Amino acid sequence: MKSFNYVITDEVGIHARPAGILVKEAKKYASTIMIVKGEKKADASRLMALMGLGVKCGEEVTVEVSGDDEDTACAEMEAFFKANL
Repeated sequence: MKSFNYVITDEVGIHARPAGILVKEAKKYASTIMIVKGEKKADASRLMALMGLGVKCGEEVTVEVSGDDEDTACAEMEAFFKANL
């Protein structure tokens, strides 16, 4: 498993629009991508689960990637987070 931490800089956090593009990105990979905030954990390919985390601007999340393409998926998801969230 690979993982990275990221502090959300999008002023609205992970709400409907950014969550939607995050789900699209996560579905490109064979690996399972989980977003962790405190005690809560959500599959990045499930929109309602992501929104249920209630991630706000300035909060840190951990992105955990595990599966066949985890090296590629983790690197590309980290770049995606920096560019979009």
